[in-house]
Amino acid sequence: MGNFCVELKKVVDDSYEIETGFELENKLIEDLQNGLVGNIKKFAVITDSIVKDLYATRILGLLNDAGFKADMFVFEAGEKSKVRKTKEEIEDAMLLKGFRRDCCIIAVGGGVVTDLAGFIAGTYGRGVPFINYATTLLAAADASVGGKTAVDTPLATNLIGLFNQPEKVYIDIATWKTLPERQIYSGMSETIKHACLASSEFFNYLEQHMEQILGIEKDACVRIAEENCKIKYNVVMKDEKESGLREVLNLGHTVGRAIETVSDYRLLHGEAVAIGLVAEVHLSHKLGYMTEEEMNRVVALIEKAKLPVSIPDYINREDLVKKLYTDKKVRDGKLRFVVQKGIGNVVEFEPGVFATFVSEEQAREIIGEI
Repeated sequence: MGNFCVELKKVVDDSYEIETGFELENKLIEDLQNGLVGNIKKFAVITDSIVKDLYATRILGLLNDAGFKADMFVFEAGEKSKVRKTKEEIEDAMLLKGFRRDCCIIAVGGGVVTDLAGFIAGTYGRGVPFINYATTLLAAADASVGGKTAVDTPLATNLIGLFNQPEKVYIDIATWKTLPERQIYSGMSETIKHACLASSEFFNYLEQHMEQILGIEKDACVRIAEENCKIKYNVVMKDEKESGLREVLNLGHTVGRAIETVSDYRLLHGEAVAIGLVAEVHLSHKLGYMTEEEMNRVVALIEKAKLPVSIPDYINREDLVKKLYTDKKVRDGKLRFVVQKGIGNVVEFEPGVFATFVSEEQAREIIGEI
């Protein structure tokens, strides 16, 4: 009997470019022709039922016109489709179309599309390259940097997935013009979150330019797209696999994700996160890390973005408290929250620890207040 050591020391470069601009479809094709994904000629365009006719069909046509072999795979739009069954259906359809390891996935859509397509890319053929073509403000803020991919289950959101980095991300601001107003407002929650945790200057900018942002004015939209990428990059670069610092990106999400699930997705992700941010600043104020004035500024900015600041009456508060325990920050069966420190910073409770234990009684009290 003996032991055999399998040495697998790796040096991996997962760097990629994020390109922000307007009407980037032709730039995508040009990049592919110039070797963005090497010699791959076969592409699976994954999108949802709304984005299909708006942008994905055009990209599919451009791919085929350029001499590539491309097929489109469409699922029903909405968070309820971000489940294992949808992943399985798309994988089976790709297999039937002859897709093997010599392919690349192009995700065209918002956060649900990029989450799902990135997860498929990480497991299909034990891993194929993928590209994100983000078409929503929320995707630009939340899905453009970081490589988190996942699906939801009936018990919890985003707990089945993997870290998988794309070959490139395109943030096409021109696509925001076709978003319904509610989706634009929803997209602002992650942007406000980034300002709350990392930049008081950016927070001030949002206070002063919210009208221009919601009106999809060019300069304002470019500014927020670039600021979102910069803030998230500065966190992810230091902690890609969420071993410590990256938990700060969950600001507002402990309550937000629970609300989203308990609402049966009647609330959009950004709407739920907005309420979660309100809960978080109330907690921060109670713990002594924010003044009342700072708390009120955050709530006022959320309202200015036309986002909800209270839990809807149709949500059962006790069900919501129970759902908090499915959050991925829970340790040893205890709730943990990321807590804001003033505006533009978060509390580091001890070196490398950015979440603190909160009792169920404290959580219930906060939920009762909003």
